[in-house]
Amino acid sequence: MPAQDSPLSRNEAPLTPALPQASEILAALGEALFVWDLASDAIVWGEQAGAIFPGIPAERLATGAEFAKLIEPAQTLRSAALAQTSAVHGADGTPYRVEYGVRMNASDPLVWIEETGRWFAGADGRPTRAIGSIRINNERHARDEELTRLARLDPLTGELNRSHLIAALAEAIEETSRFRSTAAFMLVGIDHLARVNDAFGFDVADAVILDVARRIRTRLRGGDVLGRFSGNKFGLILKNCTVDDMNVAAERFLAGVRDEVVPTKSGPVSVTVSIGAVSLPRYARNTDEAINRAHETLDAAKRRRAGSFAAWRPDATRDAQRRVNIRVTDEIVTALNERRIRLAYEPVVSAATREGAFHECLVRMDQGDGQVLLAPDIVPVAERLGLIRLVDHRVLELVVAELAAAPDVRLSLNISPDTTMDPDWWAGIESLMRAHPGVAERLIVEITETVAIQDIDDVRAFVSRLKNFGSRIAIDDFGAGYTSFRNLRKLGVDIVKIDGAFVQNIIHSADDRAFVQTLIDLARRLDIKTVAEWVQDEEAAAMLRDWGCDYIQGRLIGLASADRPWCQPPDSALPAAS
Repeated sequence: MPAQDSPLSRNEAPLTPALPQASEILAALGEALFVWDLASDAIVWGEQAGAIFPGIPAERLATGAEFAKLIEPAQTLRSAALAQTSAVHGADGTPYRVEYGVRMNASDPLVWIEETGRWFAGADGRPTRAIGSIRINNERHARDEELTRLARLDPLTGELNRSHLIAALAEAIEETSRFRSTAAFMLVGIDHLARVNDAFGFDVADAVILDVARRIRTRLRGGDVLGRFSGNKFGLILKNCTVDDMNVAAERFLAGVRDEVVPTKSGPVSVTVSIGAVSLPRYARNTDEAINRAHETLDAAKRRRAGSFAAWRPDATRDAQRRVNIRVTDEIVTALNERRIRLAYEPVVSAATREGAFHECLVRMDQGDGQVLLAPDIVPVAERLGLIRLVDHRVLELVVAELAAAPDVRLSLNISPDTTMDPDWWAGIESLMRAHPGVAERLIVEITETVAIQDIDDVRAFVSRLKNFGSRIAIDDFGAGYTSFRNLRKLGVDIVKIDGAFVQNIIHSADDRAFVQTLIDLARRLDIKTVAEWVQDEEAAAMLRDWGCDYIQGRLIGLASADRPWCQPPDSALPAAS
């Protein structure tokens, strides 16, 4: 059976689609061609130009000069694009590309154009003719603008991020100096945001941050700037703002957050903010000064009371202390490097027999000129500036060296709260204990009382590890903070050192007598030894002995000395009990 013919006759060629004209293709792509004669400045456009530039008269497109008047942001963009490309000598010309906006009137929407072409040089190497195409590029430009916007903004709140906030602050300070105006910079901190995190989770905390940003934003004036400075802090730049204006604005922001709860998916959350502010340029002439001083006053406001406001003011005492801090910081680092950290030894004796029990090691710093800085001059500054761990590491080395050199000596070492949680310090003491067997049993580690109440579980683990080595643990300055006897029992401490502020006046103060006597009695019931600090005279020593205090130290017994008492001749005895 013969095969059937296909629908097309064998003698017919297959149909092919007709190729559209180039103009149709360009119109479909939204592109238009042009030739620009730079010598005469005339531009000849393809017929598609009218679709790309609707409403623009042909004469406004006829020359480079007229067309440039429609271009934003700078009229010279097209000619500059040619000038900025290096000439390629040859028949193909030199490629260039430029983007710009075009509109006829200020009220018209801006049309973004991408122009791609080639220019050809004359005998002098300068452009004489250009050919190319243009196309509308609004979508791409919108995407670029959105990416730029997102790079400037905090992703949670939509306000300026930190880097752009600081840039805006620098610009505002420059404006105040140039125009002799005033402004204010505020740091607004959300109080106790960590508690919201712990109680409800980070998503609720984010909702709080977002709502606080919204409340602040609605209370700003036109021209003021809001940005997210850090996790729980916002920065505000208030333009044309006097000191009086600053106080009024701060109260407006405080009330705006304080007066209404924040609705969240976990229920309403009550929130307050604290504010620190500095006047510009009166008290801050650059961004570092503005930020540091606003931070300083914000911290002061939080210490005074959550939900309060503080403005930076000059303070001669504070500035003098800061200079001292800087000097002492440099001296501490230098002294550590040059091994000029020393120990002084203060005796602690039995209240009943006056026999020596141990010596407390106190840090001293040799300044190299015969002067010595005492612990009260060193420790607070070192703690504030994060150097205390380095100091405590060095003191630990010195104490262990003394214990290793004198097998009959017992010493106590007072460590900072930060050091208690320092894994490097623990690694150091563990290494030293293993390297010097028998030393741990003669070491007493004194922990500042505030550590026990703030980090009770961590300190308990720290205490247990030290006691496993055979060391004893003392709570220093007991009574100056808030540690309870329940916590003392939970920690398993061996010794309580009663704060000297209560001991030094027991002869004359019935309240202090009652307080010290109660501490001694309760400690004895818990089988914890007691040390009374700052014992001044025999009458107080006798009173403490009769109450059952185990040990005393202070002026009566002997103050700290750099001399090693265990190296003294036998006739250098401690005062006998009366």
